[in-house]
Amino acid sequence: MEMFDAVRWTTRTIISGSCRPTVIGLENVPKDGPFIVAPNHLSFFDSVIVQALMTRPVAFFAKAEYFTTGGVKGRVMKSFFESVGSIPVERGEQAASVQALKTLLDILEAGKGIGIYPEGTRSRDGILYRGRTGVGWLALTTGAPVIPVGLIGTENLQRAGEKGVRPQHFTMKVGEPLYFDKTGPDHSLPARRQVTDRIMSAIAELSGQERSASYNQSKVAE
Repeated sequence: MEMFDAVRWTTRTIISGSCRPTVIGLENVPKDGPFIVAPNHLSFFDSVIVQALMTRPVAFFAKAEYFTTGGVKGRVMKSFFESVGSIPVERGEQAASVQALKTLLDILEAGKGIGIYPEGTRSRDGILYRGRTGVGWLALTTGAPVIPVGLIGTENLQRAGEKGVRPQHFTMKVGEPLYFDKTGPDHSLPARRQVTDRIMSAIAELSGQERSASYNQSKVAE
């Protein structure tokens, strides 16, 4: 068993045994070719959950400090995030920045899966915020199907101000793929916005969250 598969299997086993999650719609994940996973974002653990429970590898951004922290804890974190295919990004950088999107583009062009949070950062109040158009840019540039995901209850795994983790039941709903015409990088902002809004509507239908027409203004990249 390869390192990635071993880490993912171990993480999936821990999550399944401690949280007893309800997972719906895994059959919607393409069996081959590139794909874009677009979840709502409620918890620090969302990326780990999606990476562990999806049927194929999904590369998410992760804070660079998870790869550079010293000591035994640092080595364990680095090994884990490297094993599950996470991509280091400096704290404070926007996940929708040009360079970051190019990194995700390279992964998609290699026929693999990537994950991107359209909201940009996690919601502290449970509201689903307006999507940023990086996900629309990736969908139109590559033609890769977008898999909307609704996470429900993951915020309860670690409440605000707490350091410990409390195993709690949560639900992950994987929606049907959304397909958009491949236009390459030359498309308009209105086109990206239209695609992004359609993706956000699909996420909202899965998660059942109240929606906001505003962007999430958190200053911390997560």
